[in-house]
Amino acid sequence: MSDREFDVIVYGATGFVGKLTAEYLAKHAPTGTRVALAGRSEHKLAQVRFNLPAPANEWPLVIADSNSPASLDAMAARTRVVCTTVGPYLKYGENVLAATVNAGTDYVDLTGEVPFVRLSIDKFHDQAASNGARIVHSCGFDSVPSDIGAYLLHKKVTEDGEGTLGDTTMVVRSFRGGISGGTIDSMRVIAKEAGDANTRRTLLDPHALSTEPGGYAGIKRSAEPSDMAIVSGSKVDPSLKGTLAPFFMASYNTRIVRRSNAILDGAYGKDFHYGEAMYVGGIPLVSTAIAAAVAAGTTAFLGAMSIGPVRSVLDRLLPKPGEGPTEKVRETGHFTTETYTTTTTGKRYRSRMVAKGDPGYKATAVMLAESALSLALHRDELPPRTGVLTTAAAIGDVLIERLRGAGFRLETERLS
Repeated sequence: MSDREFDVIVYGATGFVGKLTAEYLAKHAPTGTRVALAGRSEHKLAQVRFNLPAPANEWPLVIADSNSPASLDAMAARTRVVCTTVGPYLKYGENVLAATVNAGTDYVDLTGEVPFVRLSIDKFHDQAASNGARIVHSCGFDSVPSDIGAYLLHKKVTEDGEGTLGDTTMVVRSFRGGISGGTIDSMRVIAKEAGDANTRRTLLDPHALSTEPGGYAGIKRSAEPSDMAIVSGSKVDPSLKGTLAPFFMASYNTRIVRRSNAILDGAYGKDFHYGEAMYVGGIPLVSTAIAAAVAAGTTAFLGAMSIGPVRSVLDRLLPKPGEGPTEKVRETGHFTTETYTTTTTGKRYRSRMVAKGDPGYKATAVMLAESALSLALHRDELPPRTGVLTTAAAIGDVLIERLRGAGFRLETERLS
């Protein structure tokens, strides 16, 4: 890696989140960090660079196209880390993965697509491990708060000598932000792919990402919390009042957290079971009604996306790829997640992550950029793991400190 021309290449820099990630790097990457912008159009890349803060003025432009493996190979060979925002990843991601793995280059992305990560494991894990590449998926709001929240609990419980983690639940305590055309486009692709029986089995398997290449955990769905459950807050922790609603990204985030535990050789414990939910208020009757409405609305939306004619109607109403919320929405957004556990010794713990900025855009750009910088600039401090990894398993401690330096609040406390 010492002879690479760049530390980070932002691939997809002309897209909505790509621009935000490039802007963050221009403002906050340490002096001397070598960054380049990559995409299909030199003209559009030059426009993006022109509008970035002054440190980006001399950043090189790299022409690369997801449909041109040769251009991707050339791009990957020039950098320590490829930071890609080009999704849906099931449509555009495989060739980028192949190029980075072939070059032994590290990789970060924003995927929230279970089938894509499964493909990544099956097709590229062994080669990436052999070539010394770290493939780190889901470095934004999906799934850094989930993954790092559980990892923080594991570290604190281990430090206190209070056994291992038991039933663990991440609660989205507050959330304000928009939804992107890119996220909607990923949902379209997943809905279409779900027509295939094998893909559907993968989507429904709570441990779909927990095994190594070719593996199938075969664990019953009932062995883990339901991704669509309406949960009493007091069952998660006595401090939580009211009823908790399903969190719409639980069916992805939970698989990533379980993969982290698998990569860490089950360090979270044999009694570790992980779920996610969303806080909708502490008044019992009101929160129960809201939780039921959220569950019904989520189910209806996902069902509608799986029906071709209905999806065509929704396509005309929903945001298009490349679209996103206004700057005001991005700036006034925020999120707070709290992850609760009861250990095998009966002690209660909570970790918390708090950040300003729209979760899916401004905050995600920070998390993605800091993940890339963790890999590029802190290689001697990282665990010696390679292959298809997660943020907790690949860059956990380094990323935690970099996010704190970026203004995120990350804390862990013992409750009893």
